Amino acid sequence: HQKVEDPRWLYWADRLGFLVWGEMANFHQYSQDAERRLVAEWRAVVERDRDHPSIVAWVPENESFGLQDIDDATRSRLLLGLYHLTGRLDGTRPVVSNDGERHAKTDLCTLHDYSAPELLARRYRSLEVAIDPDAGRPQPPYLAGYGHRGEPVIVSEFGGVRLSNSGGWAHGEVKGPAQLLETYRAQVEALLDPGPVEGFCYTQLTDVEQERNGLLTFDRRPKAEPALLRAVTQTAKLRRPGESR
Repeated sequence: HQKVEDPRWLYWADRLGFLVWGEMANFHQYSQDAERRLVAEWRAVVERDRDHPSIVAWVPENESFGLQDIDDATRSRLLLGLYHLTGRLDGTRPVVSNDGERHAKTDLCTLHDYSAPELLARRYRSLEVAIDPDAGRPQPPYLAGYGHRGEPVIVSEFGGVRLSNSGGWAHGEVKGPAQLLETYRAQVEALLDPGPVEGFCYTQLTDVEQERNGLLTFDRRPKAEPALLRAVTQTAKLRRPGESR
């Protein structure tokens, strides 16, 4: 996430059948030079990596990084330009215009939502509520002038829970392994219940630097019993579309 992978990493993803999204690291301060460099470097990334079968989607921008303090016209122009550039370089994979929020034209409606399970359960029972810009989200799903065109809805970030007294940064906190497991179960089941969500990605597998919201620590020690976490995840994989708990 938010980095370009080493070609050797993508090689092993190809060999192992590990499906990934090709993403770009984004600048944090907009300038015309930053835009020029982003477009040029992203072009080079797609041209280098588009023959890797493990890559199943492209993500040139995440959460409007570097685009918060510019006008809507400039933001829209840049996102739309990246979307069309990526499609011209590789027309075989979906392109996410701005992962998590404020999409321009996009092939996947990806949303980042770190709400509690009960709010997730309410928000994702209908498409209308899921993409409603006034439904209490920090940022709207689409920029002004853009909207849902039938693309799949994916909650590409949710969860973000740390154990209490673990330090670092997270979106929520639980008291111990048992509460972590139950919170994980409740969040996953909230997105699995009948509604518009067609995929999701939990934040996150392991702790990363200052982020202490992994299911594993940075050195890959489980924070909850792996077999129990696996059972929840396998239920998610096996459930049929439209099937309730």
